[in-house]
Amino acid sequence: MTSAERTTKAPWSAWWQRWPRWVARATTLWAVLYAGFGLACAMSGTRLLHHGGESGALVPGWAVASVGGLAALVSGAVVRYGPRPALRVLLWLVCALAGITAFSLLMDVITLMFGQGVDSGASAANKALAAVGAVLLAATARSGRLFAGTAVRAPSTAPRLVRLAAWAGTVAFVPYAAMKMVWALGGTFAGITGEEMLAVSERNGASGIFLTLESWGLDPTVLLAVLGVFLLWGLVRPWGQVFPRWTLFLRGRRVPRWLPLAPALLGAATLAPYGVVGVGYLALVTSGAATMRRGDFHSLGDALLVGWVGMTAFAVYGIALTIAARSYWLRTRPACR
Repeated sequence: MTSAERTTKAPWSAWWQRWPRWVARATTLWAVLYAGFGLACAMSGTRLLHHGGESGALVPGWAVASVGGLAALVSGAVVRYGPRPALRVLLWLVCALAGITAFSLLMDVITLMFGQGVDSGASAANKALAAVGAVLLAATARSGRLFAGTAVRAPSTAPRLVRLAAWAGTVAFVPYAAMKMVWALGGTFAGITGEEMLAVSERNGASGIFLTLESWGLDPTVLLAVLGVFLLWGLVRPWGQVFPRWTLFLRGRRVPRWLPLAPALLGAATLAPYGVVGVGYLALVTSGAATMRRGDFHSLGDALLVGWVGMTAFAVYGIALTIAARSYWLRTRPACR
């Protein structure tokens, strides 16, 4: 790296390493914008949460404005008085509320990736803003306890237990991928044929890209599962910290921490609770303590079989991704010289 490049990059690097000093102000700015967004939705009667195909004001604009207003007050107090213990508790409380609001953002991202429209643009924007806020609020809550280091840690492999979790997350997707590929190739699983499943996708409004891949025998969700497993192993192996040789022009360069952590945290926050809650619900249905509609399947047993395959994959992978992301975060923190 030339001296000119070092001169250009040094201010940005120094500013980023001083994040505990400015993150509270950034959080306050986000909170004001989020409160304004919620107020605008409340005044216009815009609904911010859609469930399935039915819209409903389960998260009204006034609730969003209240969360934003509370976040603005707390983060403003942090700017004025510092991250005191009582303020930390309030920050984590608002962070949890923002995290709950951002739930299922990953589903919207996947939907947009395959050319489909989301149920509500306002709802998707609300989830994206809430996700940004959750990150800022968590960083503000920890800003007084963490010291920004300057030394770059050497690439390392995750501990053995973390690698075992990665193997569990990988293996959990095998039955799910096999089930999806059987349908994509025109076979039958759980009493439903590939043609019937394709018709269901068309009826549910699947995009042209999704249907085209299905007609080629490639299930898009299997491709996403492969990318998810790739991300999982990037979090536990050294090549997730320094670009390996097969990346050509990038080889040898440091991988920006946010590059794997951003999708990992988004995926973990969505898939882990979704899968765990889903597994619990399926257990209640299987034991007869709860009921479930069979949907497009020919029997309840078929619906349960598919549900167990999918929810088990999401739960195990989501937990493994959470463990791997935490390990990556700890192993790539800048060390103090």
